[in-house]
Amino acid sequence: MNYKPNHLKRQLMIVLLCATVIIGCNKDVVLKNSNEELQTVSAVSSLEANGNSPAAHISASENLVIPASVTVPENLPDGNSRVANYYAVGVQKYKARIKAGSDPEVYEWVFVAPQADLYDITNAKVGTHGAGPFWATTPIDSIFGQQFSPARTAPSPDPESIDWLLLMPKVSTTPTGIFADVDYIQRIATKGGKAPLTPPASLTETVDVKYKTVYRFTKINP
Repeated sequence: MNYKPNHLKRQLMIVLLCATVIIGCNKDVVLKNSNEELQTVSAVSSLEANGNSPAAHISASENLVIPASVTVPENLPDGNSRVANYYAVGVQKYKARIKAGSDPEVYEWVFVAPQADLYDITNAKVGTHGAGPFWATTPIDSIFGQQFSPARTAPSPDPESIDWLLLMPKVSTTPTGIFADVDYIQRIATKGGKAPLTPPASLTETVDVKYKTVYRFTKINP
């Protein structure tokens, strides 16, 4: 008489156990597939908790006093318009080279390229910055930059950080998408990125130095 209830009870337990395993497996798949996104969200959340988010840095940069050497010209009478602002988090890459005129040979650091992620005012990761230098938010939104001649630079207020810059679109390249009309690229509010004070011990040495900065993209009004 007790066989059927017990049998049904066992079947119910088996069904519940299988459902638990399936749900657990599905969670593992979701976590694995979105691991990078979760890490990014976690990192941004941590920054926000400390008042150190990309949005906070971009907003704070609007109150900075910009040195004349890296200030965008007024271009009167019509002036300029800001196209985009991004907060970059990444590294400045350096390699060893032989110091010119040294005898016996000694080595020094020479800049190679930047490598950074770009974040917008919503704290979203929206693009990359790399060798060229280039900035890109999509395959159809990109720009290459170069120095003015003479170069327009200003020392960072932080002596341990790389210079502030005013750049122009690279000659012989065409900015595309959101950057299509950009005339000026500013690097301001830098933090870190300077080559180590200790020179390299061999010609094969390389080093990546962490840095953060705000990039501004501005166009001349037609």
